[in-house]
Amino acid sequence: AIARALATRRLDAVLIGNAAAAIQGSPVTTMDFDFMFRKTPTNLTKLKRIADDLGAMVLRPYYPASQLYRMTRDRDGLQLDFMAKIDGIRSFESLRGRSSVVFFGEHEIRVASLVDIIKSKERAGRDQDLAVLPVLRKTLREKEEG
Repeated sequence: AIARALATRRLDAVLIGNAAAAIQGSPVTTMDFDFMFRKTPTNLTKLKRIADDLGAMVLRPYYPASQLYRMTRDRDGLQLDFMAKIDGIRSFESLRGRSSVVFFGEHEIRVASLVDIIKSKERAGRDQDLAVLPVLRKTLREKEEG
């Protein structure tokens, strides 16, 4: 449903965080989906439409200084965070350029590279981010070794 809504509304976003790491084989868990996107008036309108499509609502901005737009759906606890800025990531374009495409049914989601996920967690420096770094680094090493 998420991939379909993003595709239908043509929101260019990159999945990052533990959900993106899990898709790439890292044994981590998460309760939400974090996306980086370009904050433009058009994209903010697309966020509202995606929320409507998913039966969710956008709490905007969740933390004004962070440029975080949180989308929540009460019936099942769905939480999608859309951020225009992410620690350790220079720009949306650079993140997107290093991302890969993963298909969910007939729809695709761009997924951040493990290198970028690790960089963002190192820079964020929160306890929960630092705690998963050894697992993410191990997954990256295993992928590089083939």
